[in-house]
Amino acid sequence: MASGEAGRVGRPGEAGEAGERRAESARRAHLRIAVVTLFPEMIESASRFGITGRALDNGLWHLTTINPRDFATDHHRTVDDRPYGGGPGMVMLAGPLEQAIDRAQASVAEVATEGSGVKVVYLSPQGERLTHGRVMQLKNEERLVLLAGRYEGIDERLLERRVDLEISLGDYVLSGGELPALVLIDALVRQLPGATNDPQSISAESFVDGLLDCPHYTRPDIHADAAVPAVLKSGNHADIRRWRLKQSLGRTWLRRPDLLSGRELSKEESRLLDEFKREFHAGAGAGAGAGAGAGAVT
Repeated sequence: MASGEAGRVGRPGEAGEAGERRAESARRAHLRIAVVTLFPEMIESASRFGITGRALDNGLWHLTTINPRDFATDHHRTVDDRPYGGGPGMVMLAGPLEQAIDRAQASVAEVATEGSGVKVVYLSPQGERLTHGRVMQLKNEERLVLLAGRYEGIDERLLERRVDLEISLGDYVLSGGELPALVLIDALVRQLPGATNDPQSISAESFVDGLLDCPHYTRPDIHADAAVPAVLKSGNHADIRRWRLKQSLGRTWLRRPDLLSGRELSKEESRLLDEFKREFHAGAGAGAGAGAGAGAVT
């Protein structure tokens, strides 16, 4: 598939009133992302669902996909070659990628001459691990190019010349950068004003305040002999807030203690975490350790 714009915005050279409306919608978007990928259909299709799809339809963000094969110079549209020094696999060529990045930067810039200032993010297992803090920084960029590699990797000279930041989802390897790019897009788009029906749900999510999220419950009151913690049905909002904060602190302590090591706890947080630890060690927190959180109800 040739380069496109989310499968709904006009292709290069499209004329007429419809194309002008789409271009104007792209200019008004809070966030404009171009993805350089060998599989534009994969990016465009997955971006049409859920929050990202609704936000795309509402003009909150704009997506362009650029296929490096469109810039190949041979009949077979070759974008890879054997690595110097031997070894398994193939390496993506710098030439087609260089031109694809040029096109991608120009497509998301306010004016084409500003394209070179648009940050390029390469999705790579060698990059820094993606965090909520980095997501918020990238959201503020407003214009981004995401580079999704394939094969054994990309010619290092291209990375040194054109990539501003490398990001990884974790210590494992995927077949390509498209899935990490979609994860990053989802994380970015859900932070846009108006992207979700309830903005408070975003501010209460895991990592937003440096802690894991608290346990959540819904109907029925009893499932498989396990009851919803009574405090959540009490109607006392102050008690509910304290319970949720305690569970967040406790869950973080149990599962991601590294997040607490760099956090300066308030007096209330220290007190609640101490309570959780006492209850956990006394045996009342066994449910929380298993992920339920109900065992630490006070």
